Amino acid sequence: MTTIYRCITEDDTVRFCHRVSEALSKGWALHGSPAMAHDPVTGVMRLAQAVTKEIEADYHPDMKLGQQ
Repeated sequence: MTTIYRCITEDDTVRFCHRVSEALSKGWALHGSPAMAHDPVTGVMRLAQAVTKEIEADYHPDMKLGQQ
């Protein structure tokens, strides 16, 4: 088993919640607490949530993490 990691980022909108919920429905698990920061260029808040997943494959840098 291999643990893979990804960080979901998005503006502070409902889309962020949907992206995290979709990852959870595909077997990803929350890793730590979400983070929030103000983007001074766009003037909006940005959110980030790390997620992890156990897979039965070797890790390779070319894998599409969101499709695992």
